[in-house]
Amino acid sequence: MKIAVLGSLNMDLVVEVDHLPRPGETVLGHGLARYPGGKGNNQAIAAARLGAEVHLFGRVGKDAFGDELLAVARDAGVDVSAVEQVDGEATGISMIMVGPNGQNMIAYAPGANGRVAEAYVTGALPRLAEADAILVQLEIPLSAVAALLHGLPPERPLVILDPAPAQDLTALPLRRVDFLTPNREEFAVLTGWSASGVTEAGRAGQALLDLGVRHLVVTADADGAFLVERGGATRFPAYPVEVVDATGAGDAFNAALAVKLAAGRGPYEAIGFANAVAALAVTRRGAVPALPTLAEVQAFLSRRRSPALG
Repeated sequence: MKIAVLGSLNMDLVVEVDHLPRPGETVLGHGLARYPGGKGNNQAIAAARLGAEVHLFGRVGKDAFGDELLAVARDAGVDVSAVEQVDGEATGISMIMVGPNGQNMIAYAPGANGRVAEAYVTGALPRLAEADAILVQLEIPLSAVAALLHGLPPERPLVILDPAPAQDLTALPLRRVDFLTPNREEFAVLTGWSASGVTEAGRAGQALLDLGVRHLVVTADADGAFLVERGGATRFPAYPVEVVDATGAGDAFNAALAVKLAAGRGPYEAIGFANAVAALAVTRRGAVPALPTLAEVQAFLSRRRSPALG
């Protein structure tokens, strides 16, 4: 299957801390690590490691970080021929603090990602439309995402929108979004949801379905994931694992979801598979280094019984 990813490429600078700081607090960090990242880049590499043919679309700066990001994606089997290196902008940067339980805080400076303009998307539309599925996030300008959704054919390719970072989506033609995949915090911003139960998730998600989204999948860390449909929601429990670093888990989940859906699998099978891929990702440090291969996921599933749906 062929997957296109329109999104960000960042260099992640990661510091481990004993606890995530409160506003105004300085905490002691333990070392500094540098990892290739960006939601678009992460999702592209994750999908490639799961066996998909992947084409990445976006922009980086003409600098050392940009060169390194392209080389890492290329080495992972991602086609980066459509990624442009632009003058006058630095490659995007994410500053990440990781606490002892694997949770994180992230500050994002978009750099060249902010130069992914409508004209760039319009020029790339013929290649994007050739995919079986498209992954897109909100670390690029909302106008670029709108141009993609307006410009695609009405039914194919399948579109998965990861609304991160969370923002007002009403300017987007959401009827062209097949799967909207917020995490717990993003879902709360979009709907006001503050509980963790499946019934409450189902009620809160109806507002997004009313805007035209075809399917809604909410990722909720240790609570697994929720598929929200008309009339209610289904909970897919998480696989119990020891969490080391949750930085790339959402990207791993979205990529796995795209791989299964692009292969013609239904949402129930796709979400169960995505939960397994995300579970493996949180057991390792970094974003790209944590993304598992298909063989690793298959070995993990062979040792584990799928949690019962809730």
